[in-house]
Amino acid sequence: MRIKKISNDEIQNGKPSASEVRLKKRTPVCVVLDGVRSKYNIGSIFRSSDATLVEKVFLTGISPQPPHPAIDKSALGATDVVPWQYCPSAVEAVKDLKARGFFIVALELTHSSIPYSEMKYKFPMCLIIGNEVDGVSDDLLDLCDAAIDIPMYGRANSLNVANAYSIAIFEILRQYNHDRA
Repeated sequence: MRIKKISNDEIQNGKPSASEVRLKKRTPVCVVLDGVRSKYNIGSIFRSSDATLVEKVFLTGISPQPPHPAIDKSALGATDVVPWQYCPSAVEAVKDLKARGFFIVALELTHSSIPYSEMKYKFPMCLIIGNEVDGVSDDLLDLCDAAIDIPMYGRANSLNVANAYSIAIFEILRQYNHDRA
């Protein structure tokens, strides 16, 4: 059997329109970006959020906001279909979600972090992604119900924030879909 790549035209013809995506049932996961500073990381996070139909992305603090050419370059249109909001304070955004019954999880190395694939996620949930240098702030960690991490087996202690987010959000989506099946 010869493996043949699907052409870009074939892929595009099979995709829903932006208006159709906006009407789809969203995964009950909100993402809070705690001062993520790289426009390329923001764009990549939007792209993964589109792929997993995340309910909403909250950009906080110093996080850049769309529209911006660098965000758009890596988001590839995802900022047009993923609901998002800017909040000056990540703490206030998380407090609001917590008051609405969201399970709050930080993607962060802590003394009590659980590997992302071993966590039993509860929905609706909020996943907090921290700043590229400082991680998730202590004020936010105090509001969390749990923390997850991605095991690292070499010298590096972490992955790029957008890569780590993609790994975690696809596992969260897998569990959500499994629980609904």
